[in-house]
Amino acid sequence: MFKPDFFSLDTGQVTLNVAAAGSPTAPLVICLHGFPEYWAAWREVMQDLSRDHYVIAPDQRGFNLSSKPDGREAYQARHLVADVAALADHLSPGKPFVLAGHDWGAAVAYAYAFAQPERLTYLVIANGAHPVCFQRAILDDPGQRRASQYFHKLRAPDAAVRMAENDFARTERMIAGFSRTGWMTPEIVQAYRAAWAQPGAMQAMLHWYNSSPVVVPVPGEVAAGAPLLSIDPAKVAVRMPHLVLWGEADEALTPACLDGLDGYAGDLKIERIERAGHWILHEKPAEVAEAIRSFIH
Repeated sequence: MFKPDFFSLDTGQVTLNVAAAGSPTAPLVICLHGFPEYWAAWREVMQDLSRDHYVIAPDQRGFNLSSKPDGREAYQARHLVADVAALADHLSPGKPFVLAGHDWGAAVAYAYAFAQPERLTYLVIANGAHPVCFQRAILDDPGQRRASQYFHKLRAPDAAVRMAENDFARTERMIAGFSRTGWMTPEIVQAYRAAWAQPGAMQAMLHWYNSSPVVVPVPGEVAAGAPLLSIDPAKVAVRMPHLVLWGEADEALTPACLDGLDGYAGDLKIERIERAGHWILHEKPAEVAEAIRSFIH
């Protein structure tokens, strides 16, 4: 199994555990994982891309070996963006780079792109959603509303205990519920359990859901309001070339999440990949790496 190099970065707020592969003199690509993963979500893609890029994949705050500050307020988007900014400024001060994100990592990648567009040459999203498009899909598309009901389970007061019970059985079932998991070998499962078992990790990971402004009504309920829909569109525009890789068998995110994205991204390419689901990074790593390489050259 491919093993990258590692370093730690003290941002002044948290310490990030960071995986790195490739030559530091090559073009920089920072890759952000989602829930309930850690840096290794990008392992196979890193191995491929590192032939001609310097590929970085941190454990985001709350996950695996990175810091796990107390309280859900510590996981608000501005803090997650600050972590990426500190990493980028350390590795590529003053020089733009490529940012890629999957799942919750996509949410952070979008937020960074909104806040610091001058720092990015390209934005790459793999089965993730622009926050406003995601909120609209939850409210307007019955399929996406049903698919997002798991938010309520992960926001429950006892969620950390329940997700850790029986050696993280519910966490594994959730992964399987989002798409096929033939990629989860016994070795990978053991590594994921070790990441989830880090002291304070499960509660910290769940704070990402508790701190999110995303509103998820139950089916048939009329939402009282959704803060994301009141944001000035100019503040959530993607101002750099933008690639979306979309596994069409995703059971967590429906195609409705892509509706209206072209209204926020003037230079947009959507590449749909058949027979890939939510875990596209694991299911189709070679295709993901080649699509990214082609887009950023």
